[in-house]
Amino acid sequence: MAKVLILMGSDSDFDVMKKAAKVLSDMEVSFEIDVCSAHRTPDRAKKYAEQAQEKGIEVIIAAAGMAAHLAGFIAAHTTLPVIGVPIASGALNGFDALLSTVQMPPGVPVATVGINGAENAAYLACEILSLKYPEMKDKLKQKRMEMYSKVLEKADKIKREIKNQAK
Repeated sequence: MAKVLILMGSDSDFDVMKKAAKVLSDMEVSFEIDVCSAHRTPDRAKKYAEQAQEKGIEVIIAAAGMAAHLAGFIAAHTTLPVIGVPIASGALNGFDALLSTVQMPPGVPVATVGINGAENAAYLACEILSLKYPEMKDKLKQKRMEMYSKVLEKADKIKREIKNQAK
């Protein structure tokens, strides 16, 4: 049973959102992914939001570009945590999507990551799940340790390169 639902306003959002799917797969989190437009298929989007909890979904990630407001639409129809991913597109290159996702009225929050921030949306979903599933907390700690080690490796590489140039 899926714990996370990833919804995209358009199939063109998939190039960004497959990064969230990869993070969730790497973290061994079950998820469902689909295309669902708040404006072109509003009844379908509403149904997803209203039925998500009874299907076992615990967190929803919703992505859309331009001023499309899929995350807010979904949040209006569920009390599950919703994470919005504004997608870079259109004349404003995602700034309109960012504002329409982050500027929610009181009582209908959408946690919003940066433009094209699919990976952070998935990590945030994992952090939310870690409140209920202690093993997720351990996986997140391990991932942070891996990131820490990679930074140290890169720092050492730069130091070696500088040292070699000085010779």
